[in-house]
This record gives sequence, structure tokens and C-alpha cells, in this order.
Amino acid sequence: MQPDLIRKEDTAGSSPTPSRAAWIAAILVFCSLLLPPVRDFWFESGRRWLYILFFAASLSFILTPIMIRIARRFDILDSPGDRKIHKKSTPLLGGLAVVIAFISSLVANMVLTNSMVLVMGSSIVIALVSLEDDRREISATLKLLIQILVVLFLILHGIVLALFPPLEWWGYALNIVFTLMWIVGITNSMNFIDGMDGLAAGVGAIISFFIGIVAFQTMQPAMGWIAIAVMGSCLGFLPFNLRPGRPAAVFLGDTGSTFLGFTLATLAVLGDWADNPIVSFSAPVLIFWVLIYDMAHITVYRIVTGRVKSVRQWIDYVGKDHIHHRMYDLLGSRKKAVFFIYFLCTTLGISAIALRHARLIDGILLVGQALLITIVVTILEYSGRHRDNDRS
Repeated sequence: MQPDLIRKEDTAGSSPTPSRAAWIAAILVFCSLLLPPVRDFWFESGRRWLYILFFAASLSFILTPIMIRIARRFDILDSPGDRKIHKKSTPLLGGLAVVIAFISSLVANMVLTNSMVLVMGSSIVIALVSLEDDRREISATLKLLIQILVVLFLILHGIVLALFPPLEWWGYALNIVFTLMWIVGITNSMNFIDGMDGLAAGVGAIISFFIGIVAFQTMQPAMGWIAIAVMGSCLGFLPFNLRPGRPAAVFLGDTGSTFLGFTLATLAVLGDWADNPIVSFSAPVLIFWVLIYDMAHITVYRIVTGRVKSVRQWIDYVGKDHIHHRMYDLLGSRKKAVFFIYFLCTTLGISAIALRHARLIDGILLVGQALLITIVVTILEYSGRHRDNDRS
């Protein structure tokens, strides 16, 4: 059954959902990639990464409109509410298209290392739990508990940060604590910023792009393939989620946002970033800076203002105080807010790439630069907020 790419409610306006012709073209590209001679050409020419990118992007583009139909058929929709900015019920299964495209592209690559299987399997578990949450809400506490258990599983299989001496008991214990904080924190931070059209998928694509560059610079092909698979899956989904002048036709849902956050955070732990410990620490922090900043900001702000007074309240709290909400208040446009965050994420990602051959002092200066950029952004946010309050 061919999906109805342009529904009745999408016929108004000048920028429709990607056309049926584009959908058919994506099918042709995808089918050509399945042909052994075509696949062998990409593999033998040393361009597996490009094959994975096209495979993931085309499959994600093909599956997204199908997921829109399925979500409407089974009423898996995100309805408007007081704490939401969209005006009509929107399908939530876009993330499932991203997950399927990601897994399929890595399987089609025909090279699966143990670490790749661990990342894929754990990400699927996170996605399935979040899919159930999209279908019928489950408690935030239960989701957090499952995330912690999955991370502990990865730690038991050797995917753990090496910030402290692993041979010392205290060093190993701190590495476990920081691994938990990093993966669970980034997973939920990606979920938190999924509040405007195109934001989470776009940020996911940008982060995976820079991780991919680092991976190929440092000769870590498995890490690079996973990053490129995430990037391609996001790019294939974006035309349905970020439409000029039009609301999104589909959302990632918790399925997609937590999957992206978990996969990218785990990939950062898995990777060997540099021989210099400062550079090894600084590079992923810069690439993920927007997510880290947003999580830190809302945590401090909510505690200081008394909005949350316990861990349970922090877990359950839902508000409009995230970076995209604050930039929207400042810029007066959702699209401007989204693209501002894109540019901020890209700027800091470029700084991370510049770290590869950096000296110790260079790494410290680049992290300091990121802090200064954050301070500038914070000043702008609060200036805009006070200006709006004065006007009102």
C-alpha cells in the first residue's frame, strides 16, 4: 500500500510534505543499494560510510510516511496541551522509522563488531521502552530505571569511561558513576530538547556528523559507521519534521529522541578520542555542549526557583524553560530558535575537531571559549526575557 504523502490537512499553504515523486525516487535509490554489484562497488572503493549514509537516509525517508499512516491508524498521536506548542494532533512514530533505518543500514554494511552489536541491541531496548511510552504513557521513574539497567549492562561488557585510573577501586567506581551520569543525562537531555520541529533530529545529525569526523580521523571505522548511520537516519526523517512555513507532519516521539540520545552518548563512551586526556575529555564535551548546557541550566534554574525540591519532582517536572523555549522568547520565531541552536552546536563541534592536534593549553582555551559562548547566550536569553516582561 503506497502511503498518502500529502494528506488533506496538509494541502493548504505553499510548502507541502515531500512529494510522491520524491518518495518514489527514494525507493529507487534504496533498491539500487540492495543490488550486490552496487553494494560491492561502494565497499571495494572504500566508501562504506557513504553507502551507509545513503542507505539510512533513503530508508528513513521511505518509512516515515508509512509510520505517519500507522500512527494515525492506531491513534499514536501527540495531542495539543497547555505545555505543548503544536496546534493539532501529530503522529508520534517518526522515531521508529529512524530506528529501523539505523539498524538496517548497519546490518547491510555486513561488518558487525561486538561493540556495534552491543550499541545496537541496547539502543533497541531503549527505543522499545520509549515506544511503549508513546503508545500509553509509562512513569518517568520506570523509564529512568530501565535506562540505568541498560547502561550497567554496557558497563559490564566493557563500555565505560576511563577518566580515572581503572586499576584503583576508587577510579573504577568513579568511571562507572560518570558513565551512568553521561549516558543517562545525554539520553534525557536529547528527549528534553525535542520540543520544536526539527530540533532533536537536526541536533542529532550535527552531533553524529562531528563524531563521524573524529572517528575517521582517528581510524575508528566502527565508531564512524554507527555515527553515519545515525546521521543518515536523521536526514531522511527531517523533511517530514522540519517544513518551511508548515508544522511538522510527524514527531520523533520519545522513541526517536531517547534512541538518538542514548546511541550518541554510548558512542562517545565507546570512542577513543585522543591520547591527551584533556583533549579526550574536551572533544566530546564540546560536541555535546548544547545538550549538557540545557540539562545543567534547567536543573539549576528549577532548584533555585523552588520549582523542584526532590529528585522525584525533577524527574516528573515538565516545563517550558529549555534552551529552545528561551531562544524562542528571545528571537520571536521557532524556526530562528531551531537554526540558532543548529549554528551553536556546529560552532562548538568545529572547536572539537580543532582539538585533534591541539596542545594541552589549546584544549583548555577551547573549553574556555565554549564557556564564554555559553555566558553570551545566557546573557542574551535573560535580556530578552526581562525585555518581554517590561513590555508586558
